Amino acid sequence: MPTDASHKLIPMTTFVIEYYSNEGYADLQILNLMNNYANFLKKPLSLGMFVPVDVHGNVLKEPKNYASWKSLEHNDGKRTDTAGFEEYTEYQKAEVNCMFEGFKVDYNGYSKVRITASYDPSIELSFNKNDLLPAGYNDVESLTVFDDIFLTTSALKAIGIKNL
Repeated sequence: MPTDASHKLIPMTTFVIEYYSNEGYADLQILNLMNNYANFLKKPLSLGMFVPVDVHGNVLKEPKNYASWKSLEHNDGKRTDTAGFEEYTEYQKAEVNCMFEGFKVDYNGYSKVRITASYDPSIELSFNKNDLLPAGYNDVESLTVFDDIFLTTSALKAIGIKNL
């Protein structure tokens, strides 16, 4: 599999062409992978695909010293006895649900949330707080107009690209 296709969001036609140019044949596993990717592209967008949100779709604020806390070996997201660190574990669980890497909240106002890619500020999306839908983009496939949107481990696993 080409490196770009394994972690970057690309159009379905590019995915198929690049995959076949490297593999040269289609078996059941490859057809399943292509079906998974096509279904992934058709998923409706939600704010939680980009940044951690609570069960109501509200943006979660990153806890203080979260990066340091998360880097500790015992905070791998599998522990259940995290008394005193509920905020950290809630954020970590929500972070695992994100499908796209490197997005941050640029503006969180009364009626909308604007997010940008930390690696390219020109990649910007706005979500209406009433229905939590993005303005101008309906599904994952609509994001392929951007050159550099990267998939998280969770997205790759859901597609079947990496079995982690």
